[in-house]
Amino acid sequence: MKTRSKLNAAWLPLGLLVSASVVAQAPAVGQPPVAPRDAEGPAPFYDPAQLPSFDGKVQQFTLSPRGEIDGLILIDGTEVKTPPHLSTSIAYAIKPGDAVTIHGLRAAAIPLLQATSITDRTSGRTIVDVGPGPRPEGPRPISGTDATGMAEVQGAIRMSLHGARGEINGVLLADGTVLRLPPDAASNMGSLLQTGRAIVAQGDELSNPIGRVLEVRAIGSSRGDLTPIDSPPPPGPRGRPWGPRPDAPPPPPPPGAG
Repeated sequence: MKTRSKLNAAWLPLGLLVSASVVAQAPAVGQPPVAPRDAEGPAPFYDPAQLPSFDGKVQQFTLSPRGEIDGLILIDGTEVKTPPHLSTSIAYAIKPGDAVTIHGLRAAAIPLLQATSITDRTSGRTIVDVGPGPRPEGPRPISGTDATGMAEVQGAIRMSLHGARGEINGVLLADGTVLRLPPDAASNMGSLLQTGRAIVAQGDELSNPIGRVLEVRAIGSSRGDLTPIDSPPPPGPRGRPWGPRPDAPPPPPPPGAG
């Protein structure tokens, strides 16, 4: 991957720099237009072109457990993080094999980019992240997503996958299957989740025209050595788990106590 601007500072999430999705189109002749719904919305407040730019070629997409696109893998192994609310826009504008230019920030220690804009140099389209927009229902799975229920997959680990702060939240297998795990579970499995290691995983599978993802319920080096994975708590307001915050004061004593 060719880097036109170098950034040696630690990588940060870009939520403070840009905040909903707009697709700026300059389609090549014969290319289908991006869906009008995705082209609506305000222009970004900040110009993403001021951020460092990185060139590469798309190898495949990564998927969230719901089947939305949440990133790209470039041919050189760089992982590009994108927010799920851009899933539909990316599916319309970018395809594997396309050359892209990404504006955003790169992690200091691992090949991970947080994208603010992606220009597909093959189609001429640019996707800019300006926040999730007003849709209350949140991101939608890619059309054709099919839940197949519990499934088992086996394969060698090609690379680790990460969250927005660089935490490991899954792995990519050699056949392109995405395995997703809660970060706290993944952090306790460092010896198992090594590149090249053969693993067996069971969990809830989703597949669509973009790819295949398994939300892991058990994982191990063999079928007879599976470790169960606890399901993460459902999200509460603003994406926080339900229940009190860790730093919340203790509840008051019941009436009449003491």
